[in-house]
Amino acid sequence: MKLASAAVAALALAGCTTVRPAPQPLAQAGIAFDRGGEIGAFADGLADPQARRPVTPDDPVRIASISKIGVAIGVMKLVESGRLDLDADVSTYLGWTLRNPAFPSRPITLRQLLSHTSSIRDSDDQYAIPLGRTVRSAVASPASWDPLHAPGAGYFTYSNMNFPVVGSIVERVTGERFDRWMRANVLDPMGIDACYNWPTCSDAAVARAVQLSEPDGTPIRDDLHGRRPACPVYVEDPAPCDLTLWKAGDNGALFAPQGGLRISVRGLARIGRLLLGGGTLDGVRILSPRSVDALLAPAWRFDGTNGQTDGGFYCTYGLATQTIPTRAAGCDDDPAGDGVVRVGHAGEAYGLRSGLWIDRARGTGVAYFSTGLGDDPPRGDSAYRISEEIAFARALALGRR
Repeated sequence: MKLASAAVAALALAGCTTVRPAPQPLAQAGIAFDRGGEIGAFADGLADPQARRPVTPDDPVRIASISKIGVAIGVMKLVESGRLDLDADVSTYLGWTLRNPAFPSRPITLRQLLSHTSSIRDSDDQYAIPLGRTVRSAVASPASWDPLHAPGAGYFTYSNMNFPVVGSIVERVTGERFDRWMRANVLDPMGIDACYNWPTCSDAAVARAVQLSEPDGTPIRDDLHGRRPACPVYVEDPAPCDLTLWKAGDNGALFAPQGGLRISVRGLARIGRLLLGGGTLDGVRILSPRSVDALLAPAWRFDGTNGQTDGGFYCTYGLATQTIPTRAAGCDDDPAGDGVVRVGHAGEAYGLRSGLWIDRARGTGVAYFSTGLGDDPPRGDSAYRISEEIAFARALALGRR
């Protein structure tokens, strides 16, 4: 079935009666799953437009902000082992004092960083910190801080910069490079061939990389064609790509904890099944049920004045997880349009839109991505974009057949 006709059929199954024009993704893949495994999957379009290679559900893509869930799972493993405390002053772990200059007496905690209530703000993409620079220098600028709302005051603003700080903490307490520690302690135990940037992925995963492109197919990211990138981290010209310069905890941004996870929809389904299983996946205990509950429970909920919702997109947030939909004025966070409560995360970057969502009550979930959508694709019936709503509906339809 062609992508366009498949989308119409899925929307009909989902109970949608109005089908409006939407951009044709270059690639789209999705999966439906439950606690026990995969229910069904789809894939349409091209993973590599230049080579005309079709996309499959096993192809890894830069999944954007869903990457944050993986980071949070890693943090909770360190909490369980007693190496981190969600409510301790993170300055203890960083080895230097992290403070909002407007509120110098207010400590910042991992709970605040993971829930975007730390008062750290994005400014000119300062979370992309090149090799040789440090997270400490990036947050030294007053532009990286909210001067009006204190850390822990319950005010939410989504900020990617929180996660390079978390990445630095992971490196400081483990003494290992962030991408390597995540592969060995989070991804491998779940049986997922995925990686933050590309160094720790297998050759087979690199060969299946999904290219992120402009709508016309012009490459933006991961134009690999089976080859690993010459430099897997951000380096400012003319500096060399010399990873021997890495020092634990200096620059937790290098491997993009905020959005750089390369993973397939089948890999995402395994993360979803871990969460549905209360921390157990295929009989293997990876997290405690208490840790899973901590990740998924709302840490912040919009009350009309206590945060920035991005047009009703973010209205309930846990520890690197969103809960949708939120029944509150100004919230429009129901891309499925069915009122079912789901927990997970959305992703958006470089023309990609993605989602991982679980329904804990029913024990089911979906994951999906679409590429080649451009910077500002048409909006849908919710705060999400039409292409996201279509991919969501297609994945949900797999579980209703």
